Amino acid sequence: MKAQSTFLINHKSYILRTLLILTMLVTFQGCANKLDMAKSQQYKLYEKVGGAKGIETLTENFIKEIVNDPQIFPYFAKTNVTHFRQGFQQHLCATLDGPCEYKGDTMEDIHTGMNISESDFNRTVELLINAMDASGIDYREQNLILAKLAPMRGQIYKR
Repeated sequence: MKAQSTFLINHKSYILRTLLILTMLVTFQGCANKLDMAKSQQYKLYEKVGGAKGIETLTENFIKEIVNDPQIFPYFAKTNVTHFRQGFQQHLCATLDGPCEYKGDTMEDIHTGMNISESDFNRTVELLINAMDASGIDYREQNLILAKLAPMRGQIYKR
């Protein structure tokens, strides 16, 4: 009787351990799938905005927004538009995980000494959102783009 109960206890323990391991494997596989999906979505962002052509359109719409905004235009009044266009496109392409490598100056180097106010920073973000709207970029992708650009805020605007 004692041998039979020991066998049952060990057998139940074995079954519980096996179930626990299977549960953990399924859970970890689910997490891995979610990470793969997140990475997949991340790499598709460049494509979802239309690839190189979409970034060109977004850049042109952003430049139009800047030129027509009396609050922000003074920051760009002496800017070489061709240089800005190329740098912004390359930066955006790299930021959206496109096939580009950004080789320009850091955001901090570009914006140091410009004394950008919080209001002006926020207004520029509004102009970018307007440009994304004009480019036909869905709100979901707009939010993903803004989330990728948000960490650069501290390099552009200093309190």
